[in-house]
Amino acid sequence: MAEDEERVPDPPAGFVLAEGRGAFSTHNGPYFHRPGDDEGVAQAFYALKRHTNGVGIVHGGMLSAFMDGVLAGAVWRGARRRAVTIHLSIDFLHMARAGDWIIGEARLTRATRDVAFAEGRAYVGKTDVVRCSGVFKLMGH
Repeated sequence: MAEDEERVPDPPAGFVLAEGRGAFSTHNGPYFHRPGDDEGVAQAFYALKRHTNGVGIVHGGMLSAFMDGVLAGAVWRGARRRAVTIHLSIDFLHMARAGDWIIGEARLTRATRDVAFAEGRAYVGKTDVVRCSGVFKLMGH
């Protein structure tokens, strides 16, 4: 089976396929989200071999891109405005591997007229893989 044909199993309970994403995220996905969270957002992806680096763990760039989107989702949910990333800070705490479901959670921590702040984490099972925070420029009104 070719890498692009790797099978993604059913998502964790409560998660559904996220649609309407940009080309970059669609290419890196598929991504799933958990609808109905009152505070913050939760998204997930199933780590495929194409998401790993040369030593067989999920690439830091993949985790960074994923969490950038999770944080941006929290900004959208909390501020109800589109936003672009000004700054992303990420701490890599543990490894994730192909075959893991990686779940990211984030929440808006503060929003001004023009800028929003969010923080989040990604985990596999009960182990945090990354913790991150971001600053986002709020677009339009």
